[in-house]
Amino acid sequence: MTALQLQEQSDPYNEPVTMINLTTIVGTFAAICSMASFAPQAWKIIRTRETKNISAGMYSLTVSAFAFWCLYGAMLGQWPLIVSNGVCLALSAFILTMTLLPQPKKDAVADVIEESKAAVLPEPGDETRDALGKRNGR
Repeated sequence: MTALQLQEQSDPYNEPVTMINLTTIVGTFAAICSMASFAPQAWKIIRTRETKNISAGMYSLTVSAFAFWCLYGAMLGQWPLIVSNGVCLALSAFILTMTLLPQPKKDAVADVIEESKAAVLPEPGDETRDALGKRNGR
């Protein structure tokens, strides 16, 4: 067996670009689930402003792990690793930051996020940009 044949056998990315395989599908679903898994916790913190039951130690390790996964993806030049772990890094870093902040600062951050949401999403019944602008004093 030649060196080229060995490389072709051991290279899992040596496939036609147009072919979507099961590995890609599984990886895509895994990335989506990983990214979405932090959103409910982040949103709960924004709504309740409560983080007393969140382990700062666990989230410190999680943030570190996602940072290393991003670095690993960058070293391999694999943008799916970089993007999916970058999103997870941002969300888990937000959760860790909110956990470590004193309550007044936590409240201030949550207020800004809620105000931003209100500026973008109209309340039920507000169907036009004019109604949204009037509500926000514009």
